[in-house]
Amino acid sequence: MFKNNSVFISSVSLTFIFIILGIFFTDLLSKVFSASLTFILSYFGWFIILGSFFFLAFCVYLAFSKFGAIRLGDDNDKPSYSTGSWLAMLFSAGIGVGLIFYGVAEPVMHFVNPPLGQETSAPADIAMKYTFLHWGLGAWALFGFVALCVAYFQFRKKLPGLISSTFYPILGEKIYGPIGKSIDSYSAFMTALNTSVVLGMTALQVTSGLHFLWGIPNTLTTQILTIGIATVLFLISASTGLDRGIKYLSNLNFTLFFLLMALVLLIGPTIKILNIFINTTGIYLADLIPMSLHLGTFNKDETGWIESWTIFYWAWWVAWTPFVGGFIARISKGRTIKEFVIGVFIVPSVLSFLWFSIFGGGALHMIQELNYTGLADTVSQDVTLAMYAFLDYLPGGAFLSIIAALLLITFFVTSADSATFTLSVYCTNGVLNPSNKIKLIWGVLIAIGAVALLISGGLSTVQSVAIVTTFPFFFFMVLMNVAIVKDLKGEVKKQVVNDMKTSVESNINMHKKAK
Repeated sequence: MFKNNSVFISSVSLTFIFIILGIFFTDLLSKVFSASLTFILSYFGWFIILGSFFFLAFCVYLAFSKFGAIRLGDDNDKPSYSTGSWLAMLFSAGIGVGLIFYGVAEPVMHFVNPPLGQETSAPADIAMKYTFLHWGLGAWALFGFVALCVAYFQFRKKLPGLISSTFYPILGEKIYGPIGKSIDSYSAFMTALNTSVVLGMTALQVTSGLHFLWGIPNTLTTQILTIGIATVLFLISASTGLDRGIKYLSNLNFTLFFLLMALVLLIGPTIKILNIFINTTGIYLADLIPMSLHLGTFNKDETGWIESWTIFYWAWWVAWTPFVGGFIARISKGRTIKEFVIGVFIVPSVLSFLWFSIFGGGALHMIQELNYTGLADTVSQDVTLAMYAFLDYLPGGAFLSIIAALLLITFFVTSADSATFTLSVYCTNGVLNPSNKIKLIWGVLIAIGAVALLISGGLSTVQSVAIVTTFPFFFFMVLMNVAIVKDLKGEVKKQVVNDMKTSVESNINMHKKAK
């Protein structure tokens, strides 16, 4: 099964190399990749900013143009999943863990350190709108663009469900050769590396919560034990298949997600939160283009902040696109391009905005208006405690924290389940139902990678490694754009010809009946 599988062998080898580097050559890894990250953010920031906005504009154009009616599949195909399950699955596989990790922390950090590097009369508004920028349409545009390309070539053109298939209009049959295999190996490696980072984030936040709630020691041993338990859970889920494990867990995620939001909304400053949601959405939409293209060219403080946050975020989301894009593509068969763009872009963005308004906005209300400055201090000292510290200020905080911890675990299990599924697809030439054996191998390897991350000393080094190693994928996305435009034009021409043939045949039949 694996002997002649070059994609599997090469991607596993790359993952092992970085695990070894992370454990035994931590200082070297940190210095080399930190310098490389600084170079990329400084010299290619303009490219990342421009490219991210372009993919958003391009997908919106596709949805509301003559291409919007094209179905991701045959013309008569129906969606494989109900709209509710589809939205739950794509949202859970995307940025669920990040929402819990940064739901309180990011708005507070922007409030303490304003995005524009200067004093402002409305620091809370500025903090909230930049949080919306980083977690809204721009992020989902990057995921959605790759997902759209993979789904189109997989279900419309009957090519394997691989990243390499999206280059078919450019490379032709070469996608089945060394070039295509290299693209898929690289995509699999990106997915494995980033899933290990998220597993590490999850372990840190779960153990912080256990210590905060019940005084359980937040040690490396506890973190590794947490990783082990999470790994067993997502491997059990992965073994049940896409239509059972991931689907059911995603629906559970959605239930817990809305339960926690509803409880905090009702217990917290309800009217204030609703005002924050509506006000910030308006500011975000009004300033979307200026914020998306802002580089702070003549202000070093602005430039440094944008590189550290906005450009870093776009690069980080690109690192996730092979996984999230590949998974969203797999569950989107039968949707039209217009349905796809609305579902993948707008719905998750609105849910993210509501989440940050409730938790981030609620935290800013406590700090700014209720003078709970200790919350800001906690966030500054330990980001992993931000959510628990915020909930602790609310009535029933301990109960809410338990729900948050449970949601964090289910979000991660679903994400890791989806990642092992996507990795297995990439390593089996696009097979839609890969074997449990290959899922098991990838699951264990991801867990080892997360342990290596914790041993090496934290998230920052591995995030730098992830962004630097995955930055070339941005150029892949540009070529994917060229490829899908080329093929879509041909698809429309074919549709016009078919419509003309149908019209002629209809007229002939009418004449025959008239005679």
